This record gives sequence, C-alpha cells and structure tokens, in this order.
Amino acid sequence: MHIQSAPRREILLLLFLLFVVVVPGIVWQVVCSLQMATLGGIHDSHSSSANSSEVDGLARFAVEEHNKKENAVLEFARVVKAREQVVAGTLHHLTLEVIDAGKKKLYEAKVWVKPWMNFKELQEFNHVEDAPKITPSDLGVKKDDHGPGLRSVPVHDPVVQDAASHAVKTIQQRSNSLFPYVLHEISDANAEVSDESAKINMHLKLKRGDKEEKFKVEVHKDSQGTFKLNKMELIHS
Repeated sequence: MHIQSAPRREILLLLFLLFVVVVPGIVWQVVCSLQMATLGGIHDSHSSSANSSEVDGLARFAVEEHNKKENAVLEFARVVKAREQVVAGTLHHLTLEVIDAGKKKLYEAKVWVKPWMNFKELQEFNHVEDAPKITPSDLGVKKDDHGPGLRSVPVHDPVVQDAASHAVKTIQQRSNSLFPYVLHEISDANAEVSDESAKINMHLKLKRGDKEEKFKVEVHKDSQGTFKLNKMELIHS
C-alpha cells in the first residue's frame, strides 16, 4: 500500500503545482491582454515634444527591433507623431519617418513599456506610406519641381498635421463653446507652394462633446514657419 501510494502523492503534488503556479500565470497573461485591448484611451504623448529624448529612444528601439526581426536595414530619421495609451504600463503609438534604401517612408509603431519591470516590447511596426515628396521645408520655403497650383499631399505629412492643429486651436478660440474641439480626422489635404509661403487646404472632422462637425479650412504657412488660418467654413451635412 505504501509503494502504491507514492505515485498518487506525486500526481497530487503536480496538480497542486499546476493550479498554484501555472494557472495564475495564464490568467495573468489573459488579464494583461485584455488590458492592452480595453484600458485607457489614446491621447497625445505627455512628453513635451514628439522628439523628446524618451520618445526618440522608443522610436529608435522600434526601428532596431524591426530590423532584427525582419533582417531589414531601415534607418531612423525622426518622430512625426507620438501618442500613448494607458494599459498594464504604457502603449506608445508612434508615427516614424525612416530611410529605406535612400527613400523616406512613414511607419506606425506600437511599443509596450512597463518601467517597474524594466520591460519594453515592440508590438507592431507597419508601413503607412512613402514620405511626401513635398517635404516640410519645401512647403514653407520653395516651389521645388512640382509646378504651380494645388496638389494633393498625404494627411500624415507633419506640416499638414501642424496646420490642422493650428486650425483647430483657432476655431476653438473663435467659438463660444465650453466644450473643446478635438481633431478626429483630416479627410484630405492639398497644398500650393510659392517662393515665400505655402497654402494648405484641408477638410477636417472635429469632435465637440458628442457632436461631430466638418470644416473646410485654408491655412497659410510663411517662410518663418508661422501658421495662419485664413478661411474656415462649417460644412452642413
């Protein structure tokens, strides 16, 4: 009886360890995954600027990890946009400009950070589009070789993003609303570049409380980098 009971005790011990050690670990992983998906909304990074040392370091980490996983040779250029989300730690949503074989491209990366565990992991790294041929300096300083007249530019262009942010701030200042306007989407953007300035026309979708409003705006950017909202029109659906 004593000999037969030994395997039984071992089985019971294994089952005990399974429920005490393994199962809680699995549950914790599930909880973390759910938190990653549901906890906290995405908002602008708390860092003072998109190219702060912290955000810059996360962006470089994302590019390096992608290069390791994909055996790629992307070269980090700069951070175009930085947002973050509170999860079990912080999930950083980054829009990056990288150089691939001499060509500028835009990527979106997600980096999960848990500082108290010294944990950092690249969650996603996806190509968005080629970086615009009309660069930020071109938009404000010269015509380049694109000819006169408006031409379509990507809504991810950093100058377009800055122009949209300026338009939203100006619209807020001119309104009497107690609720702040929040940029929801840049539907499309067109730019015309002259020797001394750039004219950027955009269709914007803004949120004000539970209400969505659409605006057609014209923003000018001078050679000093100063934005001015010249025209705005509320589009009635």
